[in-house]
Amino acid sequence: MSRVKTARITRKKHKKVLKQAKGYYGAKHYRFRMAKQAVMKSGMYAYIGRKDKKSNFRKLWITRINAASRQNGLTYSKLIAGLKKANITINRKMLAELAVTDSEAFAKIAEIAKKA
Repeated sequence: MSRVKTARITRKKHKKVLKQAKGYYGAKHYRFRMAKQAVMKSGMYAYIGRKDKKSNFRKLWITRINAASRQNGLTYSKLIAGLKKANITINRKMLAELAVTDSEAFAKIAEIAKKA
């Protein structure tokens, strides 16, 4: 049985990790062991960051909706409750977009929420 040599495979794996670590500070961008740890850690941060981004945008949308609804004589919670009673299903992202770009349309939605 012939002997299996893994030098090519190992080199390929090392190059892949070092390519991902390009631009890292100090020895992290050219030493494999340090680069591997740094890439793993940065991958964890990136994963957590993608989750946090969703939460941050939702907070931003709620803040914008609250500011616009207060200009129309409502609080955020009363606006959302009124929309649910009136069977209007519109997500917070679109409500915030309306609040920023089209205040007349948002005012109409706020009036519907007041009546409900």
